[in-house]
This record gives sequence, C-alpha cells and structure tokens, in this order.
Amino acid sequence: MAASALLLATPGAALAANNSSSSSKSANAKTSGTKAAKAGGSRASAKEARGAKAGSGASKTQLQAKGKRSAVAADNAGATRPARKTARTAAPLQEASGAEARLIGVYELFGRGKTREALAKAQTLVRDHPNFQLAQLVYGDLLAAQVPPSNAMPDTAGIARLRGNPAMVELHEESRRRLQALRERPPAGTVPSQFLTLSTRSRFAIAVDASRSRLYLFENSDKGLKLVADYYISVGKSGTDKAVEGDARTPLGVYYITSSLDPRSLKDFYGAGALPINYPNPYDVRRGKTGSGIWLHGTPPQQFARAPLASDGCVVMANPDLKQLLRKVQIGATPVVTARSLQWISQPQAEKETKKFADSITAWKDARASGNEAQLKKFYLPDFQRASRKPIDADAVLRDELTYAQGKRVQIKDTSYLHWRDTEDTMVATFGEVFEGEKNGRTRRQYWLRQGGEWKLFHEEILG
Repeated sequence: MAASALLLATPGAALAANNSSSSSKSANAKTSGTKAAKAGGSRASAKEARGAKAGSGASKTQLQAKGKRSAVAADNAGATRPARKTARTAAPLQEASGAEARLIGVYELFGRGKTREALAKAQTLVRDHPNFQLAQLVYGDLLAAQVPPSNAMPDTAGIARLRGNPAMVELHEESRRRLQALRERPPAGTVPSQFLTLSTRSRFAIAVDASRSRLYLFENSDKGLKLVADYYISVGKSGTDKAVEGDARTPLGVYYITSSLDPRSLKDFYGAGALPINYPNPYDVRRGKTGSGIWLHGTPPQQFARAPLASDGCVVMANPDLKQLLRKVQIGATPVVTARSLQWISQPQAEKETKKFADSITAWKDARASGNEAQLKKFYLPDFQRASRKPIDADAVLRDELTYAQGKRVQIKDTSYLHWRDTEDTMVATFGEVFEGEKNGRTRRQYWLRQGGEWKLFHEEILG
C-alpha cells in the first residue's frame, strides 16, 4: 500500500480534475492509498533572500520502507472528502504548468488501479523535473507499492517520526492543496467578487486564493473575464493579512503590477523573475499598514515549488508558471487581488454591483460640472489626498476640479471598478475622461470608502 501522498489520488479526485460528472465509488476510494501525512519538503529559512534548500530525501525515505504497511492509514481513513457540490456547473480544469498536469495524471492512473502505468509516468516526470519534490515523493510511493507487503509488524516508531517530520507535513499539505483546487473548481461563468468591471485596456487580471494556494489568471475582452489558467502558489510563512514590516504575511487587498524585474538583476533565489505590486496601497496606508517589497516571483533553481506557507510575504510560483505570467501582465494595468478565500459571483451580480457604484461616479461628475463647490465637497472625506510629489489636500483639489471641469461635458470611458470588502467597504476605480471637443484627457485612479451608505473619496492618483 502506498504510504503517503497518494491517498489523495482517488478516482473521485481524478474525475473531478477532469470535470467528469460521475462520482467515485466508495469501494474504489478505499483502495486509493493512505493519507499524505509523510509528505516532505523544505521549509523556507527565516529570511527569504537567504533561499530555501531543496530536499530530495523524500523518495529515498519511501524506498527504505520496503513495502511496510503504513500505520497512518488507520489514523487518517476517510480523510479524502468529495468535491464540494454547487448548483452551477464547475469551470473546467485549466491546466497550469505541464509538470502539475502530469502529476495529476499520475494521481489519476493510481486511483484507477493502474499502478505500473502511474509508475512509468512518475519516472519520466521526475527525470524531466528532478527538483519537483512532491513528484519525487509520489514516485517513491509508487516504487514502494511494487514491493510485496511484509508480514512483519510495521516500524511504528519510525512511522511516528515521519509523521512528525515538518518537511513531510509540508509536502503532504502541498499535495492536498493542489488537489483541493482541482476538485473544487469555480462555477462556470463566475468571477471573483472583487472584479466588478474591468476595462479592456487591462488584458489580463490575477486573483490569488491563499486558502487553496492558487493563483487564477483571467483574460479580459469585450465579452468579459474568462478564466484561462490557474497555478499552485506559496504565500507568507505566517499566513495572510500583512500589517507590519517583517511579519512574514502576504497582504490582502486590491493591487496593481508596478514593474517587471529582470532576472539577471536578481539573486537566483527569485527564479525566473519578479513582479512587484503596489503594497502598501492607499487603503493600507490609511490603516497604518507598513512593509514593502511584496512581489510575485519564482523559485531557486534547485527547487520546483515551495511549501504553501513559505515566503516572507511574497507570492511564489514555480518558474515555468511564472514565465507564462511574465508574457501576459501589463505594468500598471494588470490588477492583482490577494484574498484569504475568493468568493465567486455571476456576471449579472457583478453588473448589479457596478451599477450601484457607477451612480456615485456619475453624481460626482455632475457636481463637478455644475460648479457647485458645496455639493462637490460632499464626495470627499476631510483627510482626502491626491498623490503627487507633494500631496494635495481636499480644498486644493476642489479648486482644481472646478476650474478643470466647470461647464464642460465630459465622457468617462475605460472604467475598471475593483471592490474590496473586509472590515470596511472600498472601491478602486480607474477610468479615463475626455471633454467634448478635446482628444486627450486625464486617467484617474480613485479610492472610495463607503460611509453611512454613501461612497466618499479618500485618495486619488492622476495616471496620465
């Protein structure tokens, strides 16, 4: 009986990963293996920049088992859960890196009882990706499964040591999260609740679900957002909701890619490159959050992927996955939502929420055009600031706006509304405006806060 990561390779998991409507039979589920409590990996060091040493001893440990039956099986029976049911059809599996898709294929073959075929696939996978620790572990499991079980009593003390090995626990958790994300697909035709509307100037959008260790990539067109790929990722060692410098947490919120760093200028630790985001954003600053240097980046050459909780706050991807992302993002235009757990809504729901907020933008625009300073002032919080080399306060902005727009007809276009709700309700609105008879205008990014049922501006950036 395979000892660790292959518990999750049930027929039900395999079928869900392929978006099949049929369910697994309980008799087959019992033969799918034991829980991945012995999965191993490498824990990141206290400081990310020092690197995380890749561990390759997982499969060797499995080989040393020589067919012993795992004592963990009894402890963890029934640990596999069926896919979460939903009234809507689930979105099909969007294959990420070839390596992950091949690993899932190994799980599928094992779950169907095709152990030798699974072994052959696993062997080529670890040959092509020798730094993929989870694949090495699965390969070791499959090798151990070829050895006839011994009648001797299992080495319970040795198994207990493996179960308590942090490296093994991390790889087990990686395996569990990869398969959870592939079983529990987003309902078809839905988007993360933060993406109310997105201008086609933003060709792609990114959403991170920390609870599933998953990054979802959307392609944007005049038909709306479409999920085109998703990838396994790692987040901060201490989890999410970054508050202060050095807390090893990944921030939660709505951000934008600010640059793309050439891998030749970086240490090998960061892999294929890095995409910084604008943490802390104005809402973070308003709440007193500190820290900097939050990137989406790759892994060192000796390590294919990192444990789910492994970074100092960055979002970390396998290098083949990051390379796909690097070809698609747009500096300043690609939004990145990082959430503890994504909530998915239908397009009609998104349109309904968009309409509610768009009415506030229209009212702000009309008050500005009317020249009524008292009416316009109602849309600004007292501590409002416009970003510039020297921050501009609300009174100065009001004078500028009245001079800029009074008596003119303006068209607002290329709108993006990104909704963020935690203890407060906020909106990040990006749009262009062109006055009648003119060819060019301003592009704004505004940060709004709902207070007493009304939307108020607390920060603005003039992008161009």
